[in-house]
Amino acid sequence: MTAAQRIAHLRAEIERHNHAYYVLDAPTIPDAEYDKLFRELQALEAQHPELLTPDSPTQRVGGKVLDGFASVRHTVPMLSIRTETDTESSGATNFDTRVRNALGSAGDIEYACELKFDGLAVNLRYEKGVLVQAATRGDGETGEDVTQNVRTIHCVPLHLRGCAAEVLEVRGEVYMSRGDFERYNEKQRAQGLATLVNPRNGAAGSIRQLDPKLAARRPLSFFAYGLGEVHGWALPETHSGILDALARFGIPVCAERAVVRGAGALAEFHRRVAAKRDELPFDIDGVVYKVNDLKLQAALGFVSREPRWAVAHKFPAEEQLTIVRDIEVQVGRTGKLTPVAKLEPVFVGGTTVSNATLHNEGEIRRKDVHIGDTVIVRRAGDVIPEVVGVLPERRPADAKPFVMPTTCPVCGSHVVREEGEADARCTGGLFCAAQRKQAILHFAGRRAMDIEGLGDKLVDQLVDENIIHSLSDLYNRKVLNLQSLVALERMAEKSAQNIVDALEKSKSTTLNRFLFALGIRHVGESTAKDLARHFGKLDVIMQAGEDRLLAVHDVGPVVAQSIVAFFGEMHNREVVQQLRALGVHWEEHDGAMNEQLPLSGKTFVLTGTLASLARDEAKSRLEALGAKVAGSVSKKTDYVVAGEEAGSKLEKARELNIPVWDEQQLLERLKECE
Repeated sequence: MTAAQRIAHLRAEIERHNHAYYVLDAPTIPDAEYDKLFRELQALEAQHPELLTPDSPTQRVGGKVLDGFASVRHTVPMLSIRTETDTESSGATNFDTRVRNALGSAGDIEYACELKFDGLAVNLRYEKGVLVQAATRGDGETGEDVTQNVRTIHCVPLHLRGCAAEVLEVRGEVYMSRGDFERYNEKQRAQGLATLVNPRNGAAGSIRQLDPKLAARRPLSFFAYGLGEVHGWALPETHSGILDALARFGIPVCAERAVVRGAGALAEFHRRVAAKRDELPFDIDGVVYKVNDLKLQAALGFVSREPRWAVAHKFPAEEQLTIVRDIEVQVGRTGKLTPVAKLEPVFVGGTTVSNATLHNEGEIRRKDVHIGDTVIVRRAGDVIPEVVGVLPERRPADAKPFVMPTTCPVCGSHVVREEGEADARCTGGLFCAAQRKQAILHFAGRRAMDIEGLGDKLVDQLVDENIIHSLSDLYNRKVLNLQSLVALERMAEKSAQNIVDALEKSKSTTLNRFLFALGIRHVGESTAKDLARHFGKLDVIMQAGEDRLLAVHDVGPVVAQSIVAFFGEMHNREVVQQLRALGVHWEEHDGAMNEQLPLSGKTFVLTGTLASLARDEAKSRLEALGAKVAGSVSKKTDYVVAGEEAGSKLEKARELNIPVWDEQQLLERLKECE
């Protein structure tokens, strides 16, 4: 037997024993015999490095430390599925009813039922049967390349049995079993090292380790539940058939699954699994129902990027009692103030909880939560801890009621709560440190100041490195300049110069763009244009009271109050003044307060492709004549302008008997009015 033949034989034997041990939980040889085979393979590969391949069992120990994770574009998006939060049988009934209605079926539908694992979703890409890449879900379109770390998971086959498809992407969940989690933590404690918080975090944190050798020390497992891109393999006719085939290829598939018919059987599966949930060797937070027939799946399709043919039916969240030690207020990226209960730490739903959201002041009043109360804490959706109730009989004599602050705990600006809204908000949008990143990103947006290149990652660096403290710092070359940009991570001099040039270019703008860029609550693009057209000058808008603002087209009491509150904050006025002093400018005019434009009060909707006018140009010309251009057709629409390939908006206009213009009629009307 040649060295190559012996190596091939050893690899096959070791993978067969790995599958028996890690997937089937049925060891076929003693550990000493396994170690002997493994050492022989290592020795042969060391003697013949030209025969070492990535799918060898010896390559599961982890490679070199990574600088970071490369991005992976999913050819077939990794979409999420809809969640049924009704934990009773109606959750199954609701899904079954939607499916049958969509298919027009009066009979029972066949479903594949599975567990909803509590881990990290990954995509395994096999080419000609060999594992070549593993990636996280990410945002569904783009994930992270975690191939080296996934190779360390012994139950994930590096080479498929009996499948040499050109491409086979297997999707599933990386998880850590409860037993492995406890054993790992015991070893860590014995060595005085940090322990893992819970199995889910242990799995996710291990896969996202930049050092694969550290990932290899953590005991992870994997279950497949579906497919991504497939070429060169004839799919079975059913989803359950796919899982059966994957199991034959050596890929772990959970045995706790079933094929059933009808809503009643779905509900029974949910009840049966819920009853044995605590006995399972791994964490789950519900079950998943999928239409079994792949042709019916295709007929059902997707809605809002979610498959109509699948749903996750959650279990009731776990609850525990604890004590509220204090209530603090957090300020979000949009200025929303959220009361947070600081709790006596308690273990709920697999993790230790010391903070829980109280949502808003109204919710605190409704639940009558006091500082010092004994409360019921639940991990809502098994993710976000929340206080769901109070035990008033346990309230101590020194318990204190909560009072929402009247000024922002971060920046000191006034806190307001608009009529009809539950949330209190900080009014210091341009000044508040908690809102800084969001304010800068909005300000730089394409429809605002249009600062090309100033995106999320760069803004994160500028704020986190304490370079930018307010919007005005963007234009202050003593603060943000070529040198400070080049010093940032992954910022070359040419890219830095492009940012500086984009900032300089953005100084010349329009009043409506600047107003929109300020991020005044309720002031969108259309309202900003109405304000700019009506008043003509920023100073006039800043000084206008609610009565004058209400005279503007489509500005109601809520919008008027928001504008007055925004410019009523001296911090915001100072930022505007600084921006103007640093060169941000626009043309101003006397306004149209006393001018009746030809198309004032008229609402247009544009649909289809116009031959001689770009959509934005047509919109701008109509708005300059006083018209409002809306995105959808309603009874308030006065005219619909229809170009080539006009669709549902044209049909809606005809249903409502709204006048429809073609492009020629629009051009003639514009010529008359301009």
